[in-house]
Amino acid sequence: MSIAAEFININKRFPNANYNALDDVNLSINEGELVTILGTSGCGKTTLLKMVNRIYEPDHGEIRLFGKNVKEMDPVKLRRGIGYVIQQVGLFPHMTVYNNVATVPKILGWDKEKILERVKQLFELVNLNFVEFQNRYPAQLSGGQQQRIGLARALAADPSLMLLDEPFGAIDAINREKLQDELIRIHEASKKTFLFVTHDINEAFKLGTRVLIMDNGQVKQFGTPIEIVKNPADEFVQSLLRSAGKQYIELDGGGI
Repeated sequence: MSIAAEFININKRFPNANYNALDDVNLSINEGELVTILGTSGCGKTTLLKMVNRIYEPDHGEIRLFGKNVKEMDPVKLRRGIGYVIQQVGLFPHMTVYNNVATVPKILGWDKEKILERVKQLFELVNLNFVEFQNRYPAQLSGGQQQRIGLARALAADPSLMLLDEPFGAIDAINREKLQDELIRIHEASKKTFLFVTHDINEAFKLGTRVLIMDNGQVKQFGTPIEIVKNPADEFVQSLLRSAGKQYIELDGGGI
């Protein structure tokens, strides 16, 4: 199995901080996985994600994507090859939905027919009717629809890696569950590698083929949901599992 992303002895401390945002992080993510990164606010999960596309640089250590050191890659080219979805969606309000999704293919110089074909594919992938939605503007969409378009835009140039930073955090519970189901389907259909940051334990365990649990800049446990439930690594992981409370995590018909 090929390794998509590798973090080797990663350390990061921001200016004026008295602790490391990331503290000697080592892990490998396989190609085609949907890895959820779980932890409380300030644990380092978003910092880790933003190092993949070089928004942040490590103070020490090396990040490799598909065998290449990201420091040896042009940051602009690197980012064009990575899909990135955030909670605020970030759609361009003055552009139609079609043009939002077509943004990166246009930058890359694709011809119009190829762009049209790709945008149609993506509308189908995120379950939005092309004819109905292509000429709408972001303000004419619901929050859930905007997030679907954000996903489509991130997938437009067929990236090998998708970074998702709490993309469903601002969505109401009913639509959030629908979007989670859609994301699982999209991941399985695309066969891409997804890294998904969340502070919601139920979301992390529902979506993740493996779950990375972080605290104070350190990796506490990295395994499948079932492995973590059956063998929590320490008291922190146990307390996280207990915090799920009545919102138990369904695993093979069981739960916590």
